[in-house]
Amino acid sequence: MPRWRTAVVVIAVGTLLAGCGSGDSEGGSSASADGPGASASPSAPAAEKFAADSGTRYVGVKAPEVLEGLVCDEGDGGFRFGGDLDMYVTGDDGLKELKVAGEDVADTISCFGSPRITLRKGTMSASAPVFTARTNLYEQIADPVTSLKTIFERSVILSESYGRNFTGELQEVTSSDLLLKCRQNVSDTFPMTTCFWANYGAAGVLDFFPPDGQAVPIQSAARLTKDFVAAALKPRA
Repeated sequence: MPRWRTAVVVIAVGTLLAGCGSGDSEGGSSASADGPGASASPSAPAAEKFAADSGTRYVGVKAPEVLEGLVCDEGDGGFRFGGDLDMYVTGDDGLKELKVAGEDVADTISCFGSPRITLRKGTMSASAPVFTARTNLYEQIADPVTSLKTIFERSVILSESYGRNFTGELQEVTSSDLLLKCRQNVSDTFPMTTCFWANYGAAGVLDFFPPDGQAVPIQSAARLTKDFVAAALKPRA
């Protein structure tokens, strides 16, 4: 599936979310941040040593059938900030993307909870997913540590130029098969939590929307990112 480039808008979010306000929330991890996919007392994923390349590569990305009570499907769920405020993977120019029938393999998947998150601005409101995930597959990422650093830094710089305001400290999580960099930010006036990840065959970003107007705690976002990657990547047979 080619990179997502077209705007599919169910609600007139261009009117709802116009502007680039920085907001005054830094998205703390208070109990009111609980919601689909978030824990009242989130714990950070256990730190592990990133293992050597096992040779595992992927042929596609699928919407997880089971993911902590969330319902996932392809696409952005009908929601986009617009104005280039949506988060994408950039800075991967030096990586050779996997191609099928001459097209880059990249997917957008959105996962919703029940009840759905509602974003409000003035008299307007829109339904948002718990997170939107964008994943790119590559023939090989020889150095995931360096590649993730480059992807994170360039993606953040690009998004800030369009109005995202990153706040708080960068938090990194390492497991045996995955590297993550997560940081909270404000998109328009909405407190977001964003996690970039990479391994030896893929990289992606999950953008978490704020239940009850509070940013998803980074520990919860990191845990859900790991769960999503494990469920969504389709390994080569």
